[in-house]
Amino acid sequence: MNQHYEFGANNKGSVQEHDVIMRGRRLLDITGVKQVESFDNEEFLLETVMGFLAIRGQNLQMKNLDVDKGVVSIKGRIFEMIYLDDQHPEKAKGFFSKLFK
Repeated sequence: MNQHYEFGANNKGSVQEHDVIMRGRRLLDITGVKQVESFDNEEFLLETVMGFLAIRGQNLQMKNLDVDKGVVSIKGRIFEMIYLDDQHPEKAKGFFSKLFK
């Protein structure tokens, strides 16, 4: 499944907190998410207030999505989280496609 979620206008004007909380490498709670660029069962690409964040793993699923508050919860086996500074999401996705073949 590859979908795109843009978060509400509530979080566009104000500076939001950005936190990443991992519980047992099986659950991620992420705040300060501006939009979900793409996701499938192996990779999520999120635009956060601190830049693009890619999450890679196995059997990844979106457990919770609150577009008004900018909160995303992801469950599954987490292998990697990386911030992609100064890159557009298309370049980031292409970068990961080449890197992890």
